Amino acid sequence: MPVIVKSVLLLVVANVFMTFAWYGHLDKLRDRAVWVAVLVSWGIAFFEYCFQVPANRLGYGALTLGQLKVTQEVITMVVFMGFSFFYMKKPLSLDLVYATACLALAAYFVFRGGAPATP
Repeated sequence: MPVIVKSVLLLVVANVFMTFAWYGHLDKLRDRAVWVAVLVSWGIAFFEYCFQVPANRLGYGALTLGQLKVTQEVITMVVFMGFSFFYMKKPLSLDLVYATACLALAAYFVFRGGAPATP
């Protein structure tokens, strides 16, 4: 499996954890103290980092730093839209779709020169 594919798959998993860490408490822990939500979020974020750090280490070099960052942001928006729709039961808004399209355009600009030659 190509390094870029491995990196992207790890970023997807990391972003699922990240999205739950950042937003999952808004629904399920709403009636709990803030410190409980913080501790739960930190616990979830640990697993995010277990995937994010290897994803970035793998991807850096196969991708430029800018390509790696924009890839992560596009993945974040796609994961967030799925989380918002399936978990939080929010309707998909066109604004989120447009925002994701803008990030896809950003991806176009950082990738149009191609990925760097691997060392």
